[in-house]
Amino acid sequence: MFTGIVEELGRVVAVERLGDSARLRLRASTVVEDAAHGSSIAVNGTCLTVVEFDGEGFTADVMAETLRRSNIATLAPGDVVNLERPMALGGRLGGHLVQGHVDGTAEVLAREPGERWETVTFTLPPQLARYVVEKGSIAVDGVSLTVVEAGRDRFSVGLIPTTLDLTTLGRRQPGDLVNLEVDLLAKHVERLLAHGAQVPSGRPEGAVFEGVNVR
Repeated sequence: MFTGIVEELGRVVAVERLGDSARLRLRASTVVEDAAHGSSIAVNGTCLTVVEFDGEGFTADVMAETLRRSNIATLAPGDVVNLERPMALGGRLGGHLVQGHVDGTAEVLAREPGERWETVTFTLPPQLARYVVEKGSIAVDGVSLTVVEAGRDRFSVGLIPTTLDLTTLGRRQPGDLVNLEVDLLAKHVERLLAHGAQVPSGRPEGAVFEGVNVR
């Protein structure tokens, strides 16, 4: 589990395509300080498993499903990526709960510079639109952000100088592809409501089933 607070910017060293999967080599320092074989690191919000590491970076395998759902497939040597280690149990939750399971991708539509921040607008895939609400949380390339405006086919976020300086979002341009992970709680609530009316055998009407009061 991650928080959407980027720890450092890494750089892609090499991309090796292995049929329908791939292997990435990334240059990094902070996130490999306590790395181990099998550790998880979020790369642009995508949870990847460390298969090799040293003081200069790490290597991770990427399966076909991840390549299909995320912008990892577009990475090339020299590209900069957001990196974050998993949240430590008992640590501060500076952003929001992020699984590192990308739900889909979006394109940058526009950037509107302001006096102290920037407003950035992205496309919104129709299958994700119901989870994106004004003042709600969303992870964009692994960065925990608050939605400032949500429409049927687009949404906007505000980026403060720190986010612009310390993440890849400061350099994203219209047409660039970003990873999206919508709010975890919204997806679980939807699932509960969809199945809450199905009372299992032996349960009386009015019983609380999976947190939903069924009547």
